[in-house]
Amino acid sequence: MNLSNHPGTCASEAFAAWLASPLGQYVAMHEQAFFDNAVADVFGYYAVQLELPGLDLLRSNRMPTRIIAGTARGCKLASDPTQLPFPAASIDLLILPHTLDFHPDPHSVLREAERVLVPEGRLILSGFNPWSLWGATRLTKRRQGMPWQGQFISLPRLKDWLALLCLEPAVSKTCCHSPPILRDNWRESFHFMEHAGERWWPINGGVYCLESVKRVRGMRLITPAWKKAKPVGRAVAVGAADRRQPKLVNQRKQH
Repeated sequence: MNLSNHPGTCASEAFAAWLASPLGQYVAMHEQAFFDNAVADVFGYYAVQLELPGLDLLRSNRMPTRIIAGTARGCKLASDPTQLPFPAASIDLLILPHTLDFHPDPHSVLREAERVLVPEGRLILSGFNPWSLWGATRLTKRRQGMPWQGQFISLPRLKDWLALLCLEPAVSKTCCHSPPILRDNWRESFHFMEHAGERWWPINGGVYCLESVKRVRGMRLITPAWKKAKPVGRAVAVGAADRRQPKLVNQRKQH
């Protein structure tokens, strides 16, 4: 499948190239740490990462089949994120690293994610936080390359979208609390903001990572149908004046 002219291909590849820059490596380092921890204990058979083939965000997962799909060059499976070549309810783990930030139709991407996930399947994604120093920088550099050309979607708004698709948010975390300064030595002087931000200002992290679970309405845990023991006697009513509980009358004949 040739997706070189897909509207999301250029943005995805441009963002992947930006991740190789010093500032991009700073973001990639923090996100890799989150995904390594998040996917380690997710079990099943099939795990899929959409876009960013330069980052192996499934490396700590132990499922037998792990695939990187998307429109960018380097993806093992060429696929439009809105038309994934998987049957419904077939994927146990799906991760979207900034896929919604740079795809022209994020709603369709989420609908497709819900379609392919098995019940109780995991969707883990990351995105840039508009309510942060990074979001403020985007307002002044929106037309000046990556990642500022992305559509920064707020975490509360994203959670609303997920809720409509019965994707229940489970765990969220923010990172990259330092301002988006290009020079490494200047950014290192703000390193204290990483620990302080995680504790005191988590909402101000430049990047958020969110894990959600696909819930299917009407599903319930099936337990063994234990038979209830039948009582020896039968309950009979007593007079209204008698406030005692109903009595069990022995049905055996008196001799």
